[in-house]
Amino acid sequence: MRTENITTPAPVTLTAGALAELKKLIDQQEIGPDFGLRVGVEGGGCSGMSYILGFDQKKEGDSEYEIDGIRVFMNKAHGMYLAGMEVDFKNGLDARGFTFNNPNASSTCGCGSSFSA
Repeated sequence: MRTENITTPAPVTLTAGALAELKKLIDQQEIGPDFGLRVGVEGGGCSGMSYILGFDQKKEGDSEYEIDGIRVFMNKAHGMYLAGMEVDFKNGLDARGFTFNNPNASSTCGCGSSFSA
């Protein structure tokens, strides 16, 4: 089995708020060591593409990164849409949940989870 070197910097960043929430979820849901955070995109949403963020196992065609002790998986083909993106977690009165700040998005929708490139 071929293993990739995971010392390459991740094309996405996770803010301190996102890291804290993800680590809390990993502990609460007892996410096993074979799983990591999948960051990606899929067709759909009100602006054409939607973000994928969830725990998953590594799949063929994935790149693997490590961000502050969290394994991060990303389909290599999604890199052009996600390079430079910041994932944050908001926990305020006006909004609660993960947010995406993507410099590659030419437009985004009001929900913040859909974009076009």
